[in-house]
Amino acid sequence: MATFTKIPFSASTAGEPILVAATSTPGTTINAQSAGTEIYEVWAWAANQHTSAVTVTVEWGGTTAAFIFKVTIPAQEGLFSLIPGLSCIGAHSFKVFAGTTNVVNIWGFINKIA
Repeated sequence: MATFTKIPFSASTAGEPILVAATSTPGTTINAQSAGTEIYEVWAWAANQHTSAVTVTVEWGGTTAAFIFKVTIPAQEGLFSLIPGLSCIGAHSFKVFAGTTNVVNIWGFINKIA
């Protein structure tokens, strides 16, 4: 039977949100996993403190078009899904950059499945 262990993002202090400072690639590191054979299920939400919508770009393990996706986060309206349980195996990292610096916070966790 699989075991699930919930862990905070590597860039988070005690599960606190991560402020996105980067406005271009490479983005602000949200999580970096070490090598291994476990499956990691990633869940992340974003909140925009700005008065206008902000587009957030997720670099899912790389910076080429095949590894990025964008989500527009409305202004000051709560948490919005950014990464809805995507899975990866072993060494994997993801970074985020936003259209405006220091206005988007990222919350989330990883389910380590062994």
